[in-house]
Amino acid sequence: MKLRILQKGTYMPALETALAQEFDVHQLWREADQDKFLREHGGEFVGLATSARWGANAALIDAMPNLKVISSFGVGYETIDVAAAARRGIPVGNTPDVLTDCVADIAFGLLIDVARGLTASDRFLRRGDWKRGANFALQTRVSGKRLGILGLGRIGRAIAKRASGFDMDVRYHNRRRVDDVSFGYEASLVELARWADFLVIASAGGPETKHLISAEVLNALGADGFLINIARGSVVDETALVDALVNKKIAGAALDVFDNEPHVPEALLALNNVVLLPHIASGTKETRQAMADLTLANLRSFFAEGRLLTPIG
Repeated sequence: MKLRILQKGTYMPALETALAQEFDVHQLWREADQDKFLREHGGEFVGLATSARWGANAALIDAMPNLKVISSFGVGYETIDVAAAARRGIPVGNTPDVLTDCVADIAFGLLIDVARGLTASDRFLRRGDWKRGANFALQTRVSGKRLGILGLGRIGRAIAKRASGFDMDVRYHNRRRVDDVSFGYEASLVELARWADFLVIASAGGPETKHLISAEVLNALGADGFLINIARGSVVDETALVDALVNKKIAGAALDVFDNEPHVPEALLALNNVVLLPHIASGTKETRQAMADLTLANLRSFFAEGRLLTPIG
């Protein structure tokens, strides 16, 4: 008999097909009354497949008394109650590393776009402004500038590596200094923002980082500074960000993530100094397939050998 797995939320079809081939999968999102279903059938499941988008709170975990493992599609896990799982001895796996390069690529793409006005100039041309004789406004140079990184984990390091190709000076802010890098460390996020021309957010989400990018940090970034976020929307105080952009307290922002996705603050849509993407940093065929493969491999490894390939914590 196949092991029974609960699938919370939808994923790429290839992953759903692969899960169904190896496991007896039930898709919770199809249930009109999910609580009732879990009360009646929660004890049947030994595995849970989820993602940062769909999460797994303590109530869901507690509703499955025989749950043995959680495998999450993606690197973020702030919506998964890892502590509740740990109290039950349930390991949680995610999919780090395989998406690092694509996310770092998007970070630098956003940085160049917002600094040089790529999508803004595209709109300028399509409107016919160039043909009418108008000149697109001068923009900001990238090479040789100062790059501040909030969160020097796997993705932050990959962003810093790309910055070297643009002869940028790099500094970072973490809760603790990182020993094996040569980049400058700023113990204060405000001081990092004050120093930087570009501030890139590459930190984890969750309560500990909620609204770290505050009005104070944005004021320190200043009228010539740019904010780039490829991490989690919750890290930024969006009300403060809108105020900073509308009142030109910062030069611009480039965002792949938002606090209440898929909803984007209306005020941002009207601004020409903002680049907005629909959370696509890991959205390449190659990376999403690698994420799917690792999500499945974590489950396969746990049930075959009692261990996850990429456990959290």
